[in-house]
Amino acid sequence: MVLPDTADGAEIRALVPLASPQVITHASGRPWLVGRWTQDQVTVASAGPARLAVIGPCPVTAGRLEQLTAGISRLPDVARVIPSLLGSCHIVASVGGKVRFQGSLSGLRRVFRTRVNGVHLAADRSDVLAAMTGAGVDEETLALRVACGLQVPFPANARSTWAGIRTLAPENFLLWDGDRESEVPWWRPPEPDRSLKDGATAVRDALTAVLERRPPLNGRLSADLSGGLDSTSLCFLAARSTPELLTFRWGEAEAGNDDAAYAGHAAKLLDRAEHLVVPQHELPEIFADPGVAVSAEEPISLTRATARIRRGARLLADHGAGRHLAGHGGDELFSPMPGYLHQLMRRRPVTALKHVRAYCALTRWPVKATLAEIANPGTYASWWRAQADGLTEPRPPLRRPMLGWGLGPVRAAPWMTPEGAELAREALRRTADHAQPLAEDLATHTMLLMVRSNTVAYRLLARLYAESGVELDMPYLDDTVLDAVLRVPAHEHAGPWRYKPLLADAMHGIVPDEIRARSTKGEFGEDIRRGLRRNLPAILDVFADSELAARGLIDPGELRMRLALPQSDNTVSQALENLLGCETWLRTATGRGSTTHHSNGPAPRKV
Repeated sequence: MVLPDTADGAEIRALVPLASPQVITHASGRPWLVGRWTQDQVTVASAGPARLAVIGPCPVTAGRLEQLTAGISRLPDVARVIPSLLGSCHIVASVGGKVRFQGSLSGLRRVFRTRVNGVHLAADRSDVLAAMTGAGVDEETLALRVACGLQVPFPANARSTWAGIRTLAPENFLLWDGDRESEVPWWRPPEPDRSLKDGATAVRDALTAVLERRPPLNGRLSADLSGGLDSTSLCFLAARSTPELLTFRWGEAEAGNDDAAYAGHAAKLLDRAEHLVVPQHELPEIFADPGVAVSAEEPISLTRATARIRRGARLLADHGAGRHLAGHGGDELFSPMPGYLHQLMRRRPVTALKHVRAYCALTRWPVKATLAEIANPGTYASWWRAQADGLTEPRPPLRRPMLGWGLGPVRAAPWMTPEGAELAREALRRTADHAQPLAEDLATHTMLLMVRSNTVAYRLLARLYAESGVELDMPYLDDTVLDAVLRVPAHEHAGPWRYKPLLADAMHGIVPDEIRARSTKGEFGEDIRRGLRRNLPAILDVFADSELAARGLIDPGELRMRLALPQSDNTVSQALENLLGCETWLRTATGRGSTTHHSNGPAPRKV
């Protein structure tokens, strides 16, 4: 938690709901940073009246941070040092009674804010602020989460479900000037002015630097090795400096999933690493422990594999891992959405038409509808209003291009009550009134939208690893990597011809060509179907006495009926895992739930 350098701010320190919290002071001696953290989570430097803190992995050494702080004599000077500190961290500065606080551009490191007894304060967790204010549940935001879950993009999905707790936009910083607080823009997306070749070099350099500057202070380095390009690239990059790393992979139930073949090939080449594989029969099922919450902070839409993740985190800890690399963010960065076609059609129409023809041929988009949508993308506000208007309408055909300002159509789950759907609709309309595009061009906007929409859940998944003392590290979501990708025009590394060409080219000479050229992606449909079938009774038990139903948001009878029907696609299972995230969070928030894990399994085999 960050407090202003005022007398009233000092009095707020006594209200922090933590037993024996750690405190770092302003130069005035008043409390500045209050909370709980391990030694390697906070790096602080001071010089005269200036204090500079990095919360999370520090991109520079402690000595370099001291040098940067020595050049700060007033708060505006902090802007000069920010480029040196970009990474995956919070940055806090205190100079002469003024304070600056910001999170990461990806949204992985978020900032929440509120007022307590008239004092503006902020924190990296919303539930801590809610405990201080006595906040209840924001019913409108909860309804939107319940109704739409993963379909709702940023910024609507970043709203806190605690009433009165606001979320800072990642491109802004909070400024305290005495008792006054304001939100100040500090970042704009870079111009996409690099070629694919130059961009690949920059991506490789950024990823290399991220991995080199984050060695685990305690324990071993571990990494997912699924066989996909994202995780495999991180393994080969990490092995250059840590050849004895520990790799980790789940087995899969889907017979057509070729992850195992690619992972096995990679494992043979990483011959100094230890490879840990958990076979399918030794894993908790998908949807196991459906009544256990991920976090008491906010609902999470990704719940179906939480029992597996907790099991995996304990195994990693048992094998000495202190920091674990995961490929989250790779899909968002290296698979641009086709919204780039709007701008490309205006600047390079011949190239754009080649892309359109390829998409229509390979994905069966209707040509006329595709060209019409490219010609008239609408506005960001109109996209949100259209989602509000169509919230309870049937879903559009699957073979329809996603060329607008969002990530796809937003539709309410079929078990929402009319009252719950109307609350969600109002939240969408409210977003339409205030939301601003994340960039001037649609290609950059949709990439940032994908990243920031998904980091809402990724930051909470890290808690599952932290329960076992393992730090989850997602290098692709480092701000320096994000910057490197944004500088490459989307059409240079998009289209249906190659799979993730920007990352594949960046890994030339590092990752084996057979893996760089992979064009498939692992399928886990059988894992989901089997897990849902076997855990359906436990899931229904969760909703037999539902908090969401008690608030009038869902119809348990409709839910039971829908879950009993054959499922033609994953729409219902995705909506269900989001619903479980909301239900278990609400139970925890109201004192009825638990974040304690129950499932265990036998030890994995080594290969």
